Amino acid sequence: MTTSQRHRIADLQIARHQIGGSVRAVTSASQTPLSLQALGQTVQHNRWRTEAMRSHATPRLIAFVRGQGRITVSGLTSGYGPNNLIFVPAGTMYGFELGPTVFGQMLALPAAMAAEWPDTPVHLRLRDVAAQKELQSLLEGLERELTSTRPHHLRAAHYHAGLLSVFVARQIAAQPVDAVRDRADTSAARLVAAFTGLVAQGFRTDPGVADYAAALGVTPTHLTRCCRQTCGRSALALLTDRRHYEACVMLRDTAIPVQQIAADTGFHSAAYFSRAFQARAGTSPSAFRRTGTGVPVRR
Repeated sequence: MTTSQRHRIADLQIARHQIGGSVRAVTSASQTPLSLQALGQTVQHNRWRTEAMRSHATPRLIAFVRGQGRITVSGLTSGYGPNNLIFVPAGTMYGFELGPTVFGQMLALPAAMAAEWPDTPVHLRLRDVAAQKELQSLLEGLERELTSTRPHHLRAAHYHAGLLSVFVARQIAAQPVDAVRDRADTSAARLVAAFTGLVAQGFRTDPGVADYAAALGVTPTHLTRCCRQTCGRSALALLTDRRHYEACVMLRDTAIPVQQIAADTGFHSAAYFSRAFQARAGTSPSAFRRTGTGVPVRR
C-alpha cells in the first residue's frame, strides 16, 4: 500500500468515527426529499437497480408486503418474506433480490429526520396481525399525503413519517433477538460491516481489497473469508458491485464522458473500466447509456 492510499483510508476511518460509526454517501443529503417508491417485479435487464450494492446519503426503510428473496445489508445476507420491514441507515451498503412475486415499498428519509431512526440496520419480521395492519395504515396515510394537493400536505407527510419511526422503535423494543441480529453480532459480521462502510465512503478512489484489509488490521484472505461467510461473496465482488452500481447511475442520469466515469468510480483507465463493465453488465458502457439496461453477471 502506498503512503497516499494509507492516508486516504485513514481519512475514511476518521470520517466513520466522527459520524458515529456510519459513513456519508457521495450524494448530498440535502437533495433527498421524503419520498415513497413502489417495489415490484423487475425485468432481467433492470436487476442492477435493486441487486447491485449501493448506499445513500440518507436512510431508507423497505417494507416487503408479499413475496420472498434475499437482502444484503452491511455485507450480511438474510432472507426476507411478507410483512418484513428493513431499515438501512445512511451510508450503509445494501442490495436485494426482487423476484416476480415480490411487492413492497421503499421510503427515502430526509437527513433532517435521520436522528429519529436507529443508527444501525434493523430487520423486523412482523408476525402480529395488528402490527401488520398498523404498518399498512401508516404507509397508506404517508402515501396519501405525499400525493395530495391539499394545503400543508408535505408537512402532514413528515408527521406520518415521524409516527412510522415511533412504530419501528416500538417493534424493535417488542421483538426478541432473532437469528439475523445474532449473526450481525459475530466477529465476521462486524468486520464485513466495517469493510462495507469503508467501501461506501471510498469506492470512488483507487484502494483495492488489500488496502482496505490493511486498514482494518486483517489479511485480504481473512477479509474475503469473512465476506463469503456472511454474504456468500468475496470482498472484491462487494467492492466491484458498489462501483458498478455508481457507474450505471452515472451512465443513465448524466452526460459525463465514460473516461471520467471510469476515474470517478476508482478505475485507472477507461479501457479497463469498459472491460469490467462489459463483463458485469453484458453490454458496453456506451450501449448501456443508450438503453439504460444491462444484464448483471453475479459473481
